[in-house]
Amino acid sequence: MKRSGIINPHILFAIASLGHGDRIAIADCGLPIPKDVHCIDVAIVMGVPSFQDVVKAISDELVIQRVIIAQEMRVKNFKQYNFITSLFHNVPIEEIPHTSLKEHLREVKVIIRTGEATPYSNVIFESGVAF
Repeated sequence: MKRSGIINPHILFAIASLGHGDRIAIADCGLPIPKDVHCIDVAIVMGVPSFQDVVKAISDELVIQRVIIAQEMRVKNFKQYNFITSLFHNVPIEEIPHTSLKEHLREVKVIIRTGEATPYSNVIFESGVAF
């Protein structure tokens, strides 16, 4: 058994499978999932697990070289915007229209669906390298 960190085997496998430049998304429970993209659904009930809990767990395990969020998050969900910009203050953050973010989901290797039920609580991480 692992000592700490993520224990979900599907999420661990997804992270370990990422190469440099590959992408993974963390989504709220309402984001449409493209039919050809693998989804790891960890939602239990509305709000559980939270977007922030899952983002923090992933960020502790993954080298992240770029963060992509919806522009709308800045105004329509400042709590999540502040969380992301604070947590990733040393990583480039790209803000794009929400419609574009949904198009970018077709390029991710996996989407982790949370129980988050607040608007624009979605992020795409681009994997970096540890060397």
